Amino acid sequence: MKASSGFDPRRLLAHPEIYRKFRRLVQSKNSGTRLVGEFLKIDPGQRVLDIGCGTADILAQLPLDIDYHGYDVEPAYLASARQRYGYRGSFVVRSVSPEAVEGLGTFDVVISLGVLHHLTDLQAGTLFATAAKVLRPGGRLVTLDGAYVKGQHPVARLLLALDRGRHVRTPEAYLAIARQHFLDVNATVLHDLIVIPYTHCIIEARAP
Repeated sequence: MKASSGFDPRRLLAHPEIYRKFRRLVQSKNSGTRLVGEFLKIDPGQRVLDIGCGTADILAQLPLDIDYHGYDVEPAYLASARQRYGYRGSFVVRSVSPEAVEGLGTFDVVISLGVLHHLTDLQAGTLFATAAKVLRPGGRLVTLDGAYVKGQHPVARLLLALDRGRHVRTPEAYLAIARQHFLDVNATVLHDLIVIPYTHCIIEARAP
């Protein structure tokens, strides 16, 4: 008889309120404002597509009058997002693909925070293809994920190994997928975005 695999504490993060409290616990006082100010750079009035929006906590840091559209595959996360931010945008349970965004029009910014490391290379390529399809000329895609780099803090490497996402990559691997769909792509590696040792990779891709 096969032994039980036991309780996996990572499953707790599937509950929206636990997920939100965990994120608040590890964020520094300026994590959100730094991410928004230095990388997302979303201006009032812009159209924004958030792929894998989760509980949409990022909206607390964004201008009030943006045209925001959030997609996620977790109904519980979206229910929490609608409860708190339903007046700020639309939230749809959907696995994003180029076909899934037909009729949405174009966007100034596409964001996907903490998503790519949950996706296979093929699925990640689909995400980039989707963003490339809906971005206006000069529009930007910004992604944020954990990454393996040489010399990183051992605690950061351990946390990445324990992550629910099974496809944590190096910055070079994230870039390789992005460059299949964008010509103008760069990566920024951060070790101090949150209060615990961790390594983030931010990919910025610009539509021609």
